[in-house]
Amino acid sequence: MGKIIAIANQKGGVGKTTTSVNLAASLGALEKKVLLIDADPQANASSGLGLDVDAVDIGSYQLIEHSIEAKEAIVASNAPNVDVIPAHIDLVAIEIELVDKEEREYMLKKAIHGLKEDYDYILIDCAPSLGLLTLNALTSADSVIIPIQCEYFALEGLGKLLNTIKSVQKIHNQALDIEGMLLTMFDSRLRLSNQVVEEVQKHFSDMVFDTIIQRNVRLGEAPSYGESIINYDVSSKGAVNYLNLAKELIKKNEL
Repeated sequence: MGKIIAIANQKGGVGKTTTSVNLAASLGALEKKVLLIDADPQANASSGLGLDVDAVDIGSYQLIEHSIEAKEAIVASNAPNVDVIPAHIDLVAIEIELVDKEEREYMLKKAIHGLKEDYDYILIDCAPSLGLLTLNALTSADSVIIPIQCEYFALEGLGKLLNTIKSVQKIHNQALDIEGMLLTMFDSRLRLSNQVVEEVQKHFSDMVFDTIIQRNVRLGEAPSYGESIINYDVSSKGAVNYLNLAKELIKKNEL
């Protein structure tokens, strides 16, 4: 039985999509069967795994509005053992379209509940907002990974996200767990980076992954080639970090 993990933070530019793509590819490289659901209208997770976003006819938009079966939306990616339900810019409209729907927070959950048998991990790349799309992802998920960049405003907005998670736990999904907070964009040369790490570890101790994702040029280059860091440069620091994160996640879930 697979585990559904949402990767969420309403702040943009914290490494959500980078984490979704490269964690999926790393889990795949470690022979886990993975499905990545792109629930962000920017569709960067889809293009980051080699899909032509403009050619997407069926994806997370149709999935959430229940006009297709989940299995019809699944396509193979260029990463071994990783399938994708891609996104398209159409997804922008879903928030407006869902407003009048009954049980609008449960649309994604209902659409994907049958997929857990087919995968070890289902990752959902969330949009950088706390709107209905992210709410749907959190309602569907067993747990959530929160990427936090090691920069000045890192902890700003984190309280808001944790409150949202709390209210989702209370109202929509009592089983939702925090899988962990992931420190990203770490630069050991900067005092500020080190301060953010200390601060986050002090406040959230057990909730923080041991693995820290370091700033890495190769990580930034890989998406422009439509490849995960594992495909693009498996010996890079970024690849080593994400493989370590995947191992940490597997170990935690198989205990």
